[in-house]
Amino acid sequence: FTFVCPTEILAYNHRVTQFQELNCQLLGVSIDSHHVHRAWRGTKIEDGGIGEVAFPLVADVNKTIANDYGVLLPGGMALRGLFLIDPKGNVVHETINNLDIGRNADETLRVLEAAHFAAEHGEVCPAGWTKGQSGMKANPAGVASYLAKNASKL
Repeated sequence: FTFVCPTEILAYNHRVTQFQELNCQLLGVSIDSHHVHRAWRGTKIEDGGIGEVAFPLVADVNKTIANDYGVLLPGGMALRGLFLIDPKGNVVHETINNLDIGRNADETLRVLEAAHFAAEHGEVCPAGWTKGQSGMKANPAGVASYLAKNASKL
C-alpha cells in the first residue's frame, strides 16, 4: 500500500451500496500479500488503516493481474488502475493514475451510470454526462441536435 491507497479504499467502501445498486462488484487488487491486507484491515482508520471493508481485496503477489492489465512498472511497482468490465468480460472503461494521484469513486459511479445508460438506451453519453441528462444518437443528426441545445454548457 502507498499512502494514497487507504483513502481510495475508504472512498469506494463508503459507496459500496451505490455500486451494488448498479450491479457492480468491486474488487481491490494490489501486489501486496493477503498478510498485508489483513494488517491494513486490522488497523483502525484513525491509526492510518482501513478497518473492515465490504468488498474483497485480492493479493496479486505474482503480479499477473497487474501485468495483464498494463499497470505493472519495470521494477515491480504497480500504477493505480481502474477497470470497468461489462458482463461479457469487455473492459468498457479504464483509467490509470500515477502513484501520487488517487482515483475518484464518484467519477467511477458517473462512468458506470453512463455505461448503463448507453447500453439500455442505445445512445451515447456526451462530455460530462450525468444521470438524468439526455444522451444523443450516434449519428450526424444526433450530434447536431445535441450541440444546438447544449454546446454552450460543455
